[in-house]
Amino acid sequence: MPLSAYLAGPDVFLPDAAGHARRKVAICARHGIEGRPPLNEDVASLAAMPEAEAWRVIFAKDLAMMRDCDIAIVNLTPFRGASADAGTILELGWFLGAGKRAFGYSNSAQGFTARSAAQVAAVPDPMPGLTVGGFGLPDNLMIPGAVLWSGGLPMVVPEDGVDRAFDSLEMFERCVALAAGAR
Repeated sequence: MPLSAYLAGPDVFLPDAAGHARRKVAICARHGIEGRPPLNEDVASLAAMPEAEAWRVIFAKDLAMMRDCDIAIVNLTPFRGASADAGTILELGWFLGAGKRAFGYSNSAQGFTARSAAQVAAVPDPMPGLTVGGFGLPDNLMIPGAVLWSGGLPMVVPEDGVDRAFDSLEMFERCVALAAGAR
């Protein structure tokens, strides 16, 4: 029975989220892992539901999928800011708290300190004078710390110093290969 992996990340917001998910699932399969993306196409009646009900259905479905998966492979590429997507970080924390392994990657080669400085330069800081302790890490220390603690491996990031496109699957495939080898 193959290892099942919850494919966490903001990829669900891509214009072709279903096609992107299929490509990720195929990469997982090549490495002997059953990839399970948290898409919402499987909830046929979602569009007909009031928003107050729809988000609860999505949350319950995703939580059930997380419970059913052995591991998580987490897209921690910065999303709409200097850091990873808030919902994805919550999912990473859930896997850490559940004692399940999580493997993370980012398509950003730039460290958290530099991204934070660029963010403050672009958008005035409402709390001037606050500092960011980047520690040379790819994101806030709690994020790569959770990945390392739960999976035993550091986050996968571009080592050549060149950012990849948000939807690039190069770092994802490297992460999947590491997860497959860490069984």
